[in-house]
Amino acid sequence: MNHLSEAVRWLLDAATWSGPTGLGVRTVEHLQYTLVAVLLSAAIALPIGLAIGHFGRGKNVAVAGTGVVRALPTLGLLTLVALFTGLGLTAPMVAFITLAVPSIIAGAYSGVESVDPRVVDAARAQGMNGWQTLLTVQIPLGLPLIIGGIRLAVLQVVGTATIAAYVGAGGLGVPLFLGLRTNDYPLLLAASLVVIALAIVLDGAFDLAQRLIRRLPGFA
Repeated sequence: MNHLSEAVRWLLDAATWSGPTGLGVRTVEHLQYTLVAVLLSAAIALPIGLAIGHFGRGKNVAVAGTGVVRALPTLGLLTLVALFTGLGLTAPMVAFITLAVPSIIAGAYSGVESVDPRVVDAARAQGMNGWQTLLTVQIPLGLPLIIGGIRLAVLQVVGTATIAAYVGAGGLGVPLFLGLRTNDYPLLLAASLVVIALAIVLDGAFDLAQRLIRRLPGFA
């Protein structure tokens, strides 16, 4: 309990958050890494997942592939990539994207598959082609599950982004690893609390977005 009270006291100190190496800068770095990794992952995974859900082919391959990817140890992958790319942000980004892609693919094809086939048939009966049906019917109606996949990816990355500091890339892993190396448990705990708080805030934002979408006409 002493460590916890010291950690909270440190977090409430304005000096903790200021300066080029302060917790404010580290938190912004952490969020930036998460945002960039998820955006790149979405650019890769959404087209794949939507195509699988729309055409109804390749799901077994995708499930097997994402299962293999999820089994990869993130820190081991980071270390392996860093051996080739050196210190910096490239290796963490590869690790984060590898971590996030399976969840986004799963959310995308689940969202498209969840649309009532009768609604899809009705759209096609009105003269819509495949892409029109996907863009105007399946994606809008499957949006809650699609966002759910992105939500899971964000939470996985924000919780794992601390390892970026392992290869000198910054983020909230810097104070966390420093506390671990120096046995400064209040510092380690404080950095962990900020990561947890970020995850809770982001999860709450996605939860609100999903609730709002489900209240729109057609989602009831």
